[in-house]
Amino acid sequence: MEQYTPKERAEIVQLYIQNNFSIVLTQRAFRKKNKVKSAPVKNTIKSLYAKFVNTGNLSNASHASRQRTRRSDENIEAVRASIEETPSTSSYRRSQELDISRTTLRRIIHKDLKMFPYKIQMAQKLNPADYPRRLNFGKWAIEMAENELDFWRKLIMSDEAHFSLNGGVNKQNCRFYATENPQLIEEQPLYDQKVTVWCGVCANMIIGPYFFEDDDGATTTVNGERYRAMITDFVIPIIRENDMDNFWFQQDGATCHTARPTINLLRPFFPGRLISKNGDVDWPPRSPDLTPPDFYLWGYLKSKVYANKPKTLAQLKANIRRETAAISSETLAKVMENVEKRVHLAVKAKGAHLRDLIFKY
Repeated sequence: MEQYTPKERAEIVQLYIQNNFSIVLTQRAFRKKNKVKSAPVKNTIKSLYAKFVNTGNLSNASHASRQRTRRSDENIEAVRASIEETPSTSSYRRSQELDISRTTLRRIIHKDLKMFPYKIQMAQKLNPADYPRRLNFGKWAIEMAENELDFWRKLIMSDEAHFSLNGGVNKQNCRFYATENPQLIEEQPLYDQKVTVWCGVCANMIIGPYFFEDDDGATTTVNGERYRAMITDFVIPIIRENDMDNFWFQQDGATCHTARPTINLLRPFFPGRLISKNGDVDWPPRSPDLTPPDFYLWGYLKSKVYANKPKTLAQLKANIRRETAAISSETLAKVMENVEKRVHLAVKAKGAHLRDLIFKY
């Protein structure tokens, strides 16, 4: 329960009764009377009133003596009702509001209610026009798979990603225990060194990694000219070497991918099999939940390549090459099977983002 003085507690109960047991009116009256922006929450108001009715006492006993520590039916139902009303409230505040110890609260949540904390997943916001494009692609892909049985095994899905040398430091996970503050500082450059890597994922291999860099090995931005050079000098030779001429090729809507010279370059190598904006089959924008590089590869690699704390870009690139090569064909087959599942779910969701979907490998 929130901390209020005895006078404030009595005032809350009085206002609750005067306002005909309306939570909103009680909160409004409390803010107005005390000239404050915050007001007691619903559970606090109800708890104070119940305590007054049952005991005639509104005193604030010591925390240790007043908190309920039993997993009683009453406590379980109180926790359930509280979570249903405000699921994002912290355990500390909920413990205070319900007058239940945090240990008991956690046990009730996990053991009795079988509830667990979940993080909010971030996703690119879809525009109204994106839904039908995602839906149309999904329907097309499902139909293709029915007519061309090995469609999912003959699909190359590609993308680029940045890997910074620093790898990012999560300050919340950096702790140093000592009797005095050691004044440790994690120095980071203003502009971190990074590599830009491209990969194409299919059911039996990964084409890549390919690093965008100049003749001196310095990382460069991806523009149309450099992207087309990669297609000509790197991708096409691998396609020919592995007899993949009848494969489909997918790319997202980045300008360097969809510029007319790039599309004109790709069409002869993937005749009628180019999945892209301005290609043979339209690729829906803002759809990383449907592409293996986004929902699997980049996250997997970033969980591996920083393990030995690379100090140079050369070491980082070596790590990326090694970990990419270590991914088995069995895993890649599962990845593409997962793409198929995601497409079906996208159609079922009428083009909306996929929810509650985890890829296991």
